[in-house]
Amino acid sequence: MIERLQNNTSIVVAAHRGWKSAYPENTLLAFQRALELGADMLEFDLRLSKDRVLTVIHDETLERTTNGTGKVSDYSVAELKRLDAGGWFGSAFEGLKIPTLEELCRLLAAYPDVLLNVEIKPSPDAGEAADKAIALLGEYGYLPRCVFTCFDAAVLAYIHDAYNLKTQGFPGELMHNFVPGEQGSYSKMWAVGISMKLLTPQLVRQFEEMGLLAWCYCPDDDKQVHYALGCGATLMTVNNPLPAMRIRELIERGSGAAGEYIWPGPSASGCGAKKIIE
Repeated sequence: MIERLQNNTSIVVAAHRGWKSAYPENTLLAFQRALELGADMLEFDLRLSKDRVLTVIHDETLERTTNGTGKVSDYSVAELKRLDAGGWFGSAFEGLKIPTLEELCRLLAAYPDVLLNVEIKPSPDAGEAADKAIALLGEYGYLPRCVFTCFDAAVLAYIHDAYNLKTQGFPGELMHNFVPGEQGSYSKMWAVGISMKLLTPQLVRQFEEMGLLAWCYCPDDDKQVHYALGCGATLMTVNNPLPAMRIRELIERGSGAAGEYIWPGPSASGCGAKKIIE
């Protein structure tokens, strides 16, 4: 299934930690709302609890997205489940919990066409986390839907070499343990995620000439979406899915209404998106 992205020409919307702009990130509610909205892919982060259970949380520590303190890895999953993972975002979300990967897998059963970007967070036990994630996702039959991401190039190389699975990395200067050269870290990647700060048409072409898919993080308004399209990046990992989904609909309809936009393709200047009617 993930191979369908290889020759994609339409906008693909990947919900970054779920619908992150409207709901507490990496919660089942954020994922459920993104799925209901029609996201093509979910991106989520995995870390191991003290008792070696895969939990869906971004940070190494608990302070930013829960009412807990300290490292995720210092708590059992039962202890983590006692924390509030929603109240920090707003009182309406109090009581939400840190999900386990198993819980997310159960939610995904009703959405068999949705792709998964599984980010293994760098840590001393990242290899173990990758093994456990691949085993569990395999039990659910989800591996054909998955690309695996990590900022540690050694972890990506391990997933590539040991399991022959698709991986997404990042520009080498942003990665730990990056190995340059023809047989280095880029040779273990299927795709590269480029931040909006680094995204240029030239960088997209550079990676495409290496045989890598060029994806982008995180175009969250109309201007950014059009810039990404003009650069040639059609898979967009977004905090707010609405602008990319709205612009995709306009492109697919071929709309020419006043003030609306189309994407005619990259121009010589590298940004092809433009207003068609002033």
